[in-house]
Amino acid sequence: MSGLLVVVGTGIKALGHMTLDARAWLASADEVHYLTTDPITESAIRELQPAATSLTRFYEVGRARHDTYEAMTQTLLAGTRAGRTVCAAFYGHPGVFVYPSHDAIRRARAEGLRAIMEPGVSAEDCLFADLGLDPAVVGCAQYEATDFLVYGRRPDPSAALIVWQIGAVGDLAWNPGRTNADNVRVLVDALAVTYGHDHVVVVYEAATLPTCLPMILHLRLADLALAPLSTASTLFVPPRERRTPDAQMIARLGLDGRRFGLGSPP
Repeated sequence: MSGLLVVVGTGIKALGHMTLDARAWLASADEVHYLTTDPITESAIRELQPAATSLTRFYEVGRARHDTYEAMTQTLLAGTRAGRTVCAAFYGHPGVFVYPSHDAIRRARAEGLRAIMEPGVSAEDCLFADLGLDPAVVGCAQYEATDFLVYGRRPDPSAALIVWQIGAVGDLAWNPGRTNADNVRVLVDALAVTYGHDHVVVVYEAATLPTCLPMILHLRLADLALAPLSTASTLFVPPRERRTPDAQMIARLGLDGRRFGLGSPP
């Protein structure tokens, strides 16, 4: 019988964000592997599947992330290749900043095996709610911090910007609790080209427990390297300037310019 790989998310906040779909797959799978950041979620997973095993065993201080992720991928594929239904649970959304989930699904499908992903509540979802951001209003771009620097990304100052994993910028290995302030300063310098050092930004961390509040810290961009950052820290950069409507495009679309602040149409 052909195996099945199901990747689910446990959400950001313990218990409250785990969907009914995720619970059902965890309870019914032949084999369960998980990666979570809190003991409450771990306990909930083990209640649904007592034989579940944690993927944290593949992390080693200083070990390249690629090697860790490869070991996780191979673990998920082994049971699927053997014809079992394998459920892999990752905290947050299983498709957001989770390389082994995509890699395992891609490889499984390439081998003719069935593989699906169920969505979960991500840190982005929490940020939108906690900071009151509607990305449809001013637009929103987002990048991983190291990617942003290495590939010379150029943000639009009239749109919101989200930079993920600022506490691990420039770090390609697993080093929990360590933040390279020098690398954060490199990020500050890159952003200052567009926003200036005095632009007020937000360091954000979503709440992971039902009784906790999110961490929302407003500060000048220039002070970012002095902020208490962790691997869960995200940088939100609000727009620096107003959007400028394109009168010619508005005309081509047959729209009323007054809707975009251009005054009365001719």
